[in-house]
Amino acid sequence: MRVDVLGVGFDNLTLDEAVARGMELVCGEGTHYVVTPNPEIVEVCRENPAARDAVNGADLVLPDGVGVVKGAAMLGTPLKEKTPGIEFAAGLMGKMAQQGKSLYLLGAKPGVAELAGQRLTQRYPGLRIAGTHDGYFKEDGPVVEAIRQSGADVVFVCLGAPKQELWMAKNGSATGAHLLCGLGGSLDVFAGVVARAPKFWSNHGLEWFYRLCKEPRRIGRMMKLPLFLVHVKQEKRHR
Repeated sequence: MRVDVLGVGFDNLTLDEAVARGMELVCGEGTHYVVTPNPEIVEVCRENPAARDAVNGADLVLPDGVGVVKGAAMLGTPLKEKTPGIEFAAGLMGKMAQQGKSLYLLGAKPGVAELAGQRLTQRYPGLRIAGTHDGYFKEDGPVVEAIRQSGADVVFVCLGAPKQELWMAKNGSATGAHLLCGLGGSLDVFAGVVARAPKFWSNHGLEWFYRLCKEPRRIGRMMKLPLFLVHVKQEKRHR
């Protein structure tokens, strides 16, 4: 059973449990995908039925950020913990490296995915980078075919929400990969182009504020966080 937060169903797992489930999907049959919604994406899903269907259609829906966890607790259906997409990805790559699995990196500006691939193979010896492609493409077909030809086991799809969720729902099976993961701006972090918030900020649920201080232009997107809390309070009154 998933925990419903404003129409998005989250899997109630710890980070370790999520990574273990992710590896089961990597090693299993068929194609699967993982999404990591934060409050901003939950708000997008409230307004966009196609995005909501794509998110809820994922095999794993993980709460990226303390806001979702607090929202679930306010609704009386607590989640075990936040499971940030970038930390899920790190745990998954550690397991993949042990088994010699291959990874395709899709998204970000030209050159970023390649740099991320170089750094990730150094950090996770045994991880194979099957290929890379930037996020600036107009036609899905050639990208899907490139991934299929690469034989990648896993694809990190970093196109931003809800584009990446819609892309995975539409194209996942055609890539031939076993698992696709929607990870927003993670490639910039893996490449060293953008730094993650220091532990103090993330441990206290203030990673969003750190990012806002670094990128003031994000203020419009950040305004969805208080809106999310307003909608959670409204939903609580209705339940």
